[in-house]
Amino acid sequence: MTLFLIAMLVVVVLILFEIPVAFAFGIGAVLFAYTTGNNISFLIPHGFKTASGFALLALPLFIFAGLLMAEGGISERLLNFVNSIVGRIKGGLGAVTVLTCALFGAISGSSSAAIAAVGQIMIPRMVREGYPEGHATALVACSSVLALLIPPSIPMIVFSITGGLSVGAAFLSTIIPGILLTLLYCGLNIWFLKDNPNIRLEPAVPFKQAAKNVATSGYQALFALLMPLLILGAIYSGIATPTEAAAIAVIYAVPVGLFIYKGMTLRSLGSVTIRAVTMTGSIMAVLFFLFIMSRAMILEQVPKELASALLNISENKYVLLLLINILLLLIGMIVDDISGSVLAAIIFLPIINQLGIDPIHFAAVVGVNLGLGNVSPPCAPMLYMAGGVSKLSLDRYITPTLKFLCFGHLPMVFLVTFVPELSLFLPRLLLGY
Repeated sequence: MTLFLIAMLVVVVLILFEIPVAFAFGIGAVLFAYTTGNNISFLIPHGFKTASGFALLALPLFIFAGLLMAEGGISERLLNFVNSIVGRIKGGLGAVTVLTCALFGAISGSSSAAIAAVGQIMIPRMVREGYPEGHATALVACSSVLALLIPPSIPMIVFSITGGLSVGAAFLSTIIPGILLTLLYCGLNIWFLKDNPNIRLEPAVPFKQAAKNVATSGYQALFALLMPLLILGAIYSGIATPTEAAAIAVIYAVPVGLFIYKGMTLRSLGSVTIRAVTMTGSIMAVLFFLFIMSRAMILEQVPKELASALLNISENKYVLLLLINILLLLIGMIVDDISGSVLAAIIFLPIINQLGIDPIHFAAVVGVNLGLGNVSPPCAPMLYMAGGVSKLSLDRYITPTLKFLCFGHLPMVFLVTFVPELSLFLPRLLLGY
């Protein structure tokens, strides 16, 4: 256990010094294997075998599909559709941002893609309509992590495969928390802006014209809205596995982007392919070293020792869940959502099983908690990415971010942790879990 903690400390220090995450975990894995006397040449084949599994093929395919739809002009059509419904109330443009991030998450499965596609359009647009720049930036950053909860979620795929769980059940476990958090962020956005005199509203239109606008924008966004239904319908009807559904998503996204929305050309298709390969390569490098470290941890019985250490603190499962949530939050603050999902499965799933807590319930806890960590300083990758889009200094948007997190995301973490039915209702209803 001591050697593992030293190895993890080395990883954290390297990440804080801006060493690429894959290399940081690679050095940590080699250090841990060497100091514990494990033969690294024995561990490497395990990393290759796990990383090359058929189920994990869904990861690059969903990344590719998400980038294709982002390049194909989907984000603007989604924004226009949501804006036609809620854009004419005070704070409505912020609600449009939240809802579009949630919808975009259902298509791309990536928080960073949601910030890139939605943030670049909505932050300047909100500022033009009188929204404080810090509020607009914080709203995009916090809403982006809805992509972790609204399936298909790339971190949930990785967590499920690492932990040997049903990907479909894990997807379903985060839908209700994701919807509740979406509504909560919409409400908080409107509440925080209710006394702001600078917010400009779109002029009111007759009901008939408003309905026509909704119908028109909905028709234009139809192919975008059909994509998550196609993916999830294929999975839960039993027609396709998550990996096969990801392949269907890619096949669907190419003609939609090229010929229907016409936001993509053959040249940009090539550049999107290169970006998808690059992103997949960086993620797979991280996963490879994490799988090596996980094997070494299991051989050294680190999860068992950690479980014993926590059980020595308390045998009350609610107290232990609270401690695990704190540790998950710290992990989310330091590493990205995908790396955090693997670490959560490796370190905490054995403890969860020993405590008799449902692993699918824990999948939802991991998704909500890592989302909180990804926008919580010091590292906060999604928060700083949104700040990069708005080109603001941290002091301009840290206060509104903390308000959203304290009144929105943090209560949702506790709600999901201590009310298991929120995450287990849909898996039981649709899968007989």
